[in-house]
Amino acid sequence: MVQYSLAEVLHPESIAIVGASETNVGGGYVSALLKLGYKGKIYPVHPKYLEVKGITCYPTMHDIPGNVSFVISSIPATHVLNLIDDCVLKGVKCIQFFTARFSETGRKDAIELEKEVLRRAKNAGIRIIGPNCMGVYYPAGGISWGANMSNKPGLMGFISQSGSLAHELIETAETRGLYCSKAFSYGNAIDFNECDYLEYLGRDAETKVIIMYIEGVRDGKRFLDTLRKTTKKKPVIILKGGRGKSGTRATASHTASLAGSMEVWNTVMKQAGVISAAHVDELLDVASTFYFSLPTFGNHIGVVGLGGGGTVTAADLCEEAGLAVIPLPNEIREELRKQGNPIWDWVTNPVDSSILPKDSAPGIIAKMMAENPNFDLSLIFIDPKINRHPMTSDVLIKKFLLDDLKTKPLFVVLLDRGRSVIDTTGEYNKTLIGLTTKLIEEHIPSYPTAARAANALGKMVNYYKKQRVELKSQ
Repeated sequence: MVQYSLAEVLHPESIAIVGASETNVGGGYVSALLKLGYKGKIYPVHPKYLEVKGITCYPTMHDIPGNVSFVISSIPATHVLNLIDDCVLKGVKCIQFFTARFSETGRKDAIELEKEVLRRAKNAGIRIIGPNCMGVYYPAGGISWGANMSNKPGLMGFISQSGSLAHELIETAETRGLYCSKAFSYGNAIDFNECDYLEYLGRDAETKVIIMYIEGVRDGKRFLDTLRKTTKKKPVIILKGGRGKSGTRATASHTASLAGSMEVWNTVMKQAGVISAAHVDELLDVASTFYFSLPTFGNHIGVVGLGGGGTVTAADLCEEAGLAVIPLPNEIREELRKQGNPIWDWVTNPVDSSILPKDSAPGIIAKMMAENPNFDLSLIFIDPKINRHPMTSDVLIKKFLLDDLKTKPLFVVLLDRGRSVIDTTGEYNKTLIGLTTKLIEEHIPSYPTAARAANALGKMVNYYKKQRVELKSQ
């Protein structure tokens, strides 16, 4: 029996949405396909409607003219066996089951129904995504589960066992300039599973970095082998769900996954070259670092801080993350002296911006460090300080010379001091948005705190360090 690959599944000539109406989730899939510009034929299926979202609706699959490539199921679980039989007659290659209430319920009859779904589909050569999932998000192909999702393709591949988390994370990622090449919400994974999606994204030329949310795996050995192969080519960042007792209980009722020992999991992930994330913020911090930055094989970092204890703390955090905050080279001090900087012999790395003369932009020293061969990467701290010294985003960009600092990988801590507390005029919010937009346009990763920046940079540098060691050993 022919087994269709994910590459084929992602390029369907037509999509039928079974159970679609104007108001339910099925109708949402129709809206999403229309909004994102899917080029194939769209067939809503529901016996009670003549149209859904302005498109002809068919009473049954049998009434659709011609064959159907891909089916999205948004009907109750009790009707899915009949749906599979209908799909066989229509030459369907893949069924994506939004339909839930299978093995994740823990009920014997639901577990048996899930097994029968897989058996019938396999016998017919039909591949399954899910059940209990949102399915495929492929912006370039116009395929999505949400009409509010972007049709802008990016470089991040996303594999998620959770549908709601996938939707939430994709929306949040877009605010940081991170867009998906492809994303897969796969739920119970009775056919295509995390290994298939990982193998596909590992080979995908449109994907630079892979992020995953996993509760449990179907085939541990294959998953480990796939991870080892994939992490040699591109970074894989994983957020593991079900790390504690309560989380473990929740995973069983969410996607019918069995969570094992976290100690074993962490050891195996480390051996496989995986970058682990403890929460969504860290997942996106690290993803952003890889998404925008070129490979960085050295760990010597130049830091331009804000002042006082904050600068000292930033240096500590960088060192604790495995970065080397090296002393300021003599040639930079000499250049500062020639420029007439009165504190040329006082400035060091990290740079305390608070001691700089008023006419000395911190970006001047940042540029010197970026151009100096002793440094591998730069970290700049920017604080709009709208409550003390109002500055527009344009003024800050000039002050820190952001347009001139990209000779080395550049990263920014953009402090948000709580806009709801101090932003009485709206200027603070405007400045933050302007700076964030500028950084995204310039492909410069940013973080709200020194701790999050240091953590993400440390993980990136450590990944590339291991890559270099492996390349030398080959």
